[in-house]
Amino acid sequence: MTKDDSARVNVLRDKLSTALLGDILDAMGRRHQFLPPNIRPVRQSDKMVGRAMPVLEAAVYDDAEPFGKMFEAIDDLKPGEIYLATGANLPCAMWGELMTTLAQRKGSTGAVLNGYIRDTHGILDMDYPVFSHGSYAQDQRVRGRVIDYRCSVEFGAVTVSTGDYLVGDIDGVLAIPADIVDEVIEQALAKQATEGNVREAILNGMDATEAFEKYGVF
Repeated sequence: MTKDDSARVNVLRDKLSTALLGDILDAMGRRHQFLPPNIRPVRQSDKMVGRAMPVLEAAVYDDAEPFGKMFEAIDDLKPGEIYLATGANLPCAMWGELMTTLAQRKGSTGAVLNGYIRDTHGILDMDYPVFSHGSYAQDQRVRGRVIDYRCSVEFGAVTVSTGDYLVGDIDGVLAIPADIVDEVIEQALAKQATEGNVREAILNGMDATEAFEKYGVF
């Protein structure tokens, strides 16, 4: 992770929410940046920020090539990256305790699965954010395999490319294209300051209509 990356991650993690960032992306015309609403954190308190390492999954019905390139993909994780897997609608777990252990050791900052996880108690014991559809223990071995990684993927209505920024919290997960992340952060910080003024005005008796007319946000 570069010095610039570290600074961006710190601001995104410590100062900004997905709600605020999503508002800015909407205003910029990027209106499909949230992953589907059923992608939820294992722990409600988890906050996840990092660069995407997309992984493409496919459905299979045999174990001729168990897990495909999954081990290659997780071995290729770099510090500050988030393992993001999507593709087929798999009726099985795409992530578990051992993958969490290895990803955390490599300095990865989270995992996002367009499917299920297992070994949930083991994952909860680790300080590593995981976002998914929920828990379901059925094994992936004979049902799915990774066919590519570090490729652009479609995750719901969102196109995610390698190096895009992912931010996840209790309200969901969104992707910020790498080429606009600095502009998004700048505008989000400005909007945050304005919302602070609105909150103070409301506490001092201002009504909603007046607040919106004066500040343009509510």
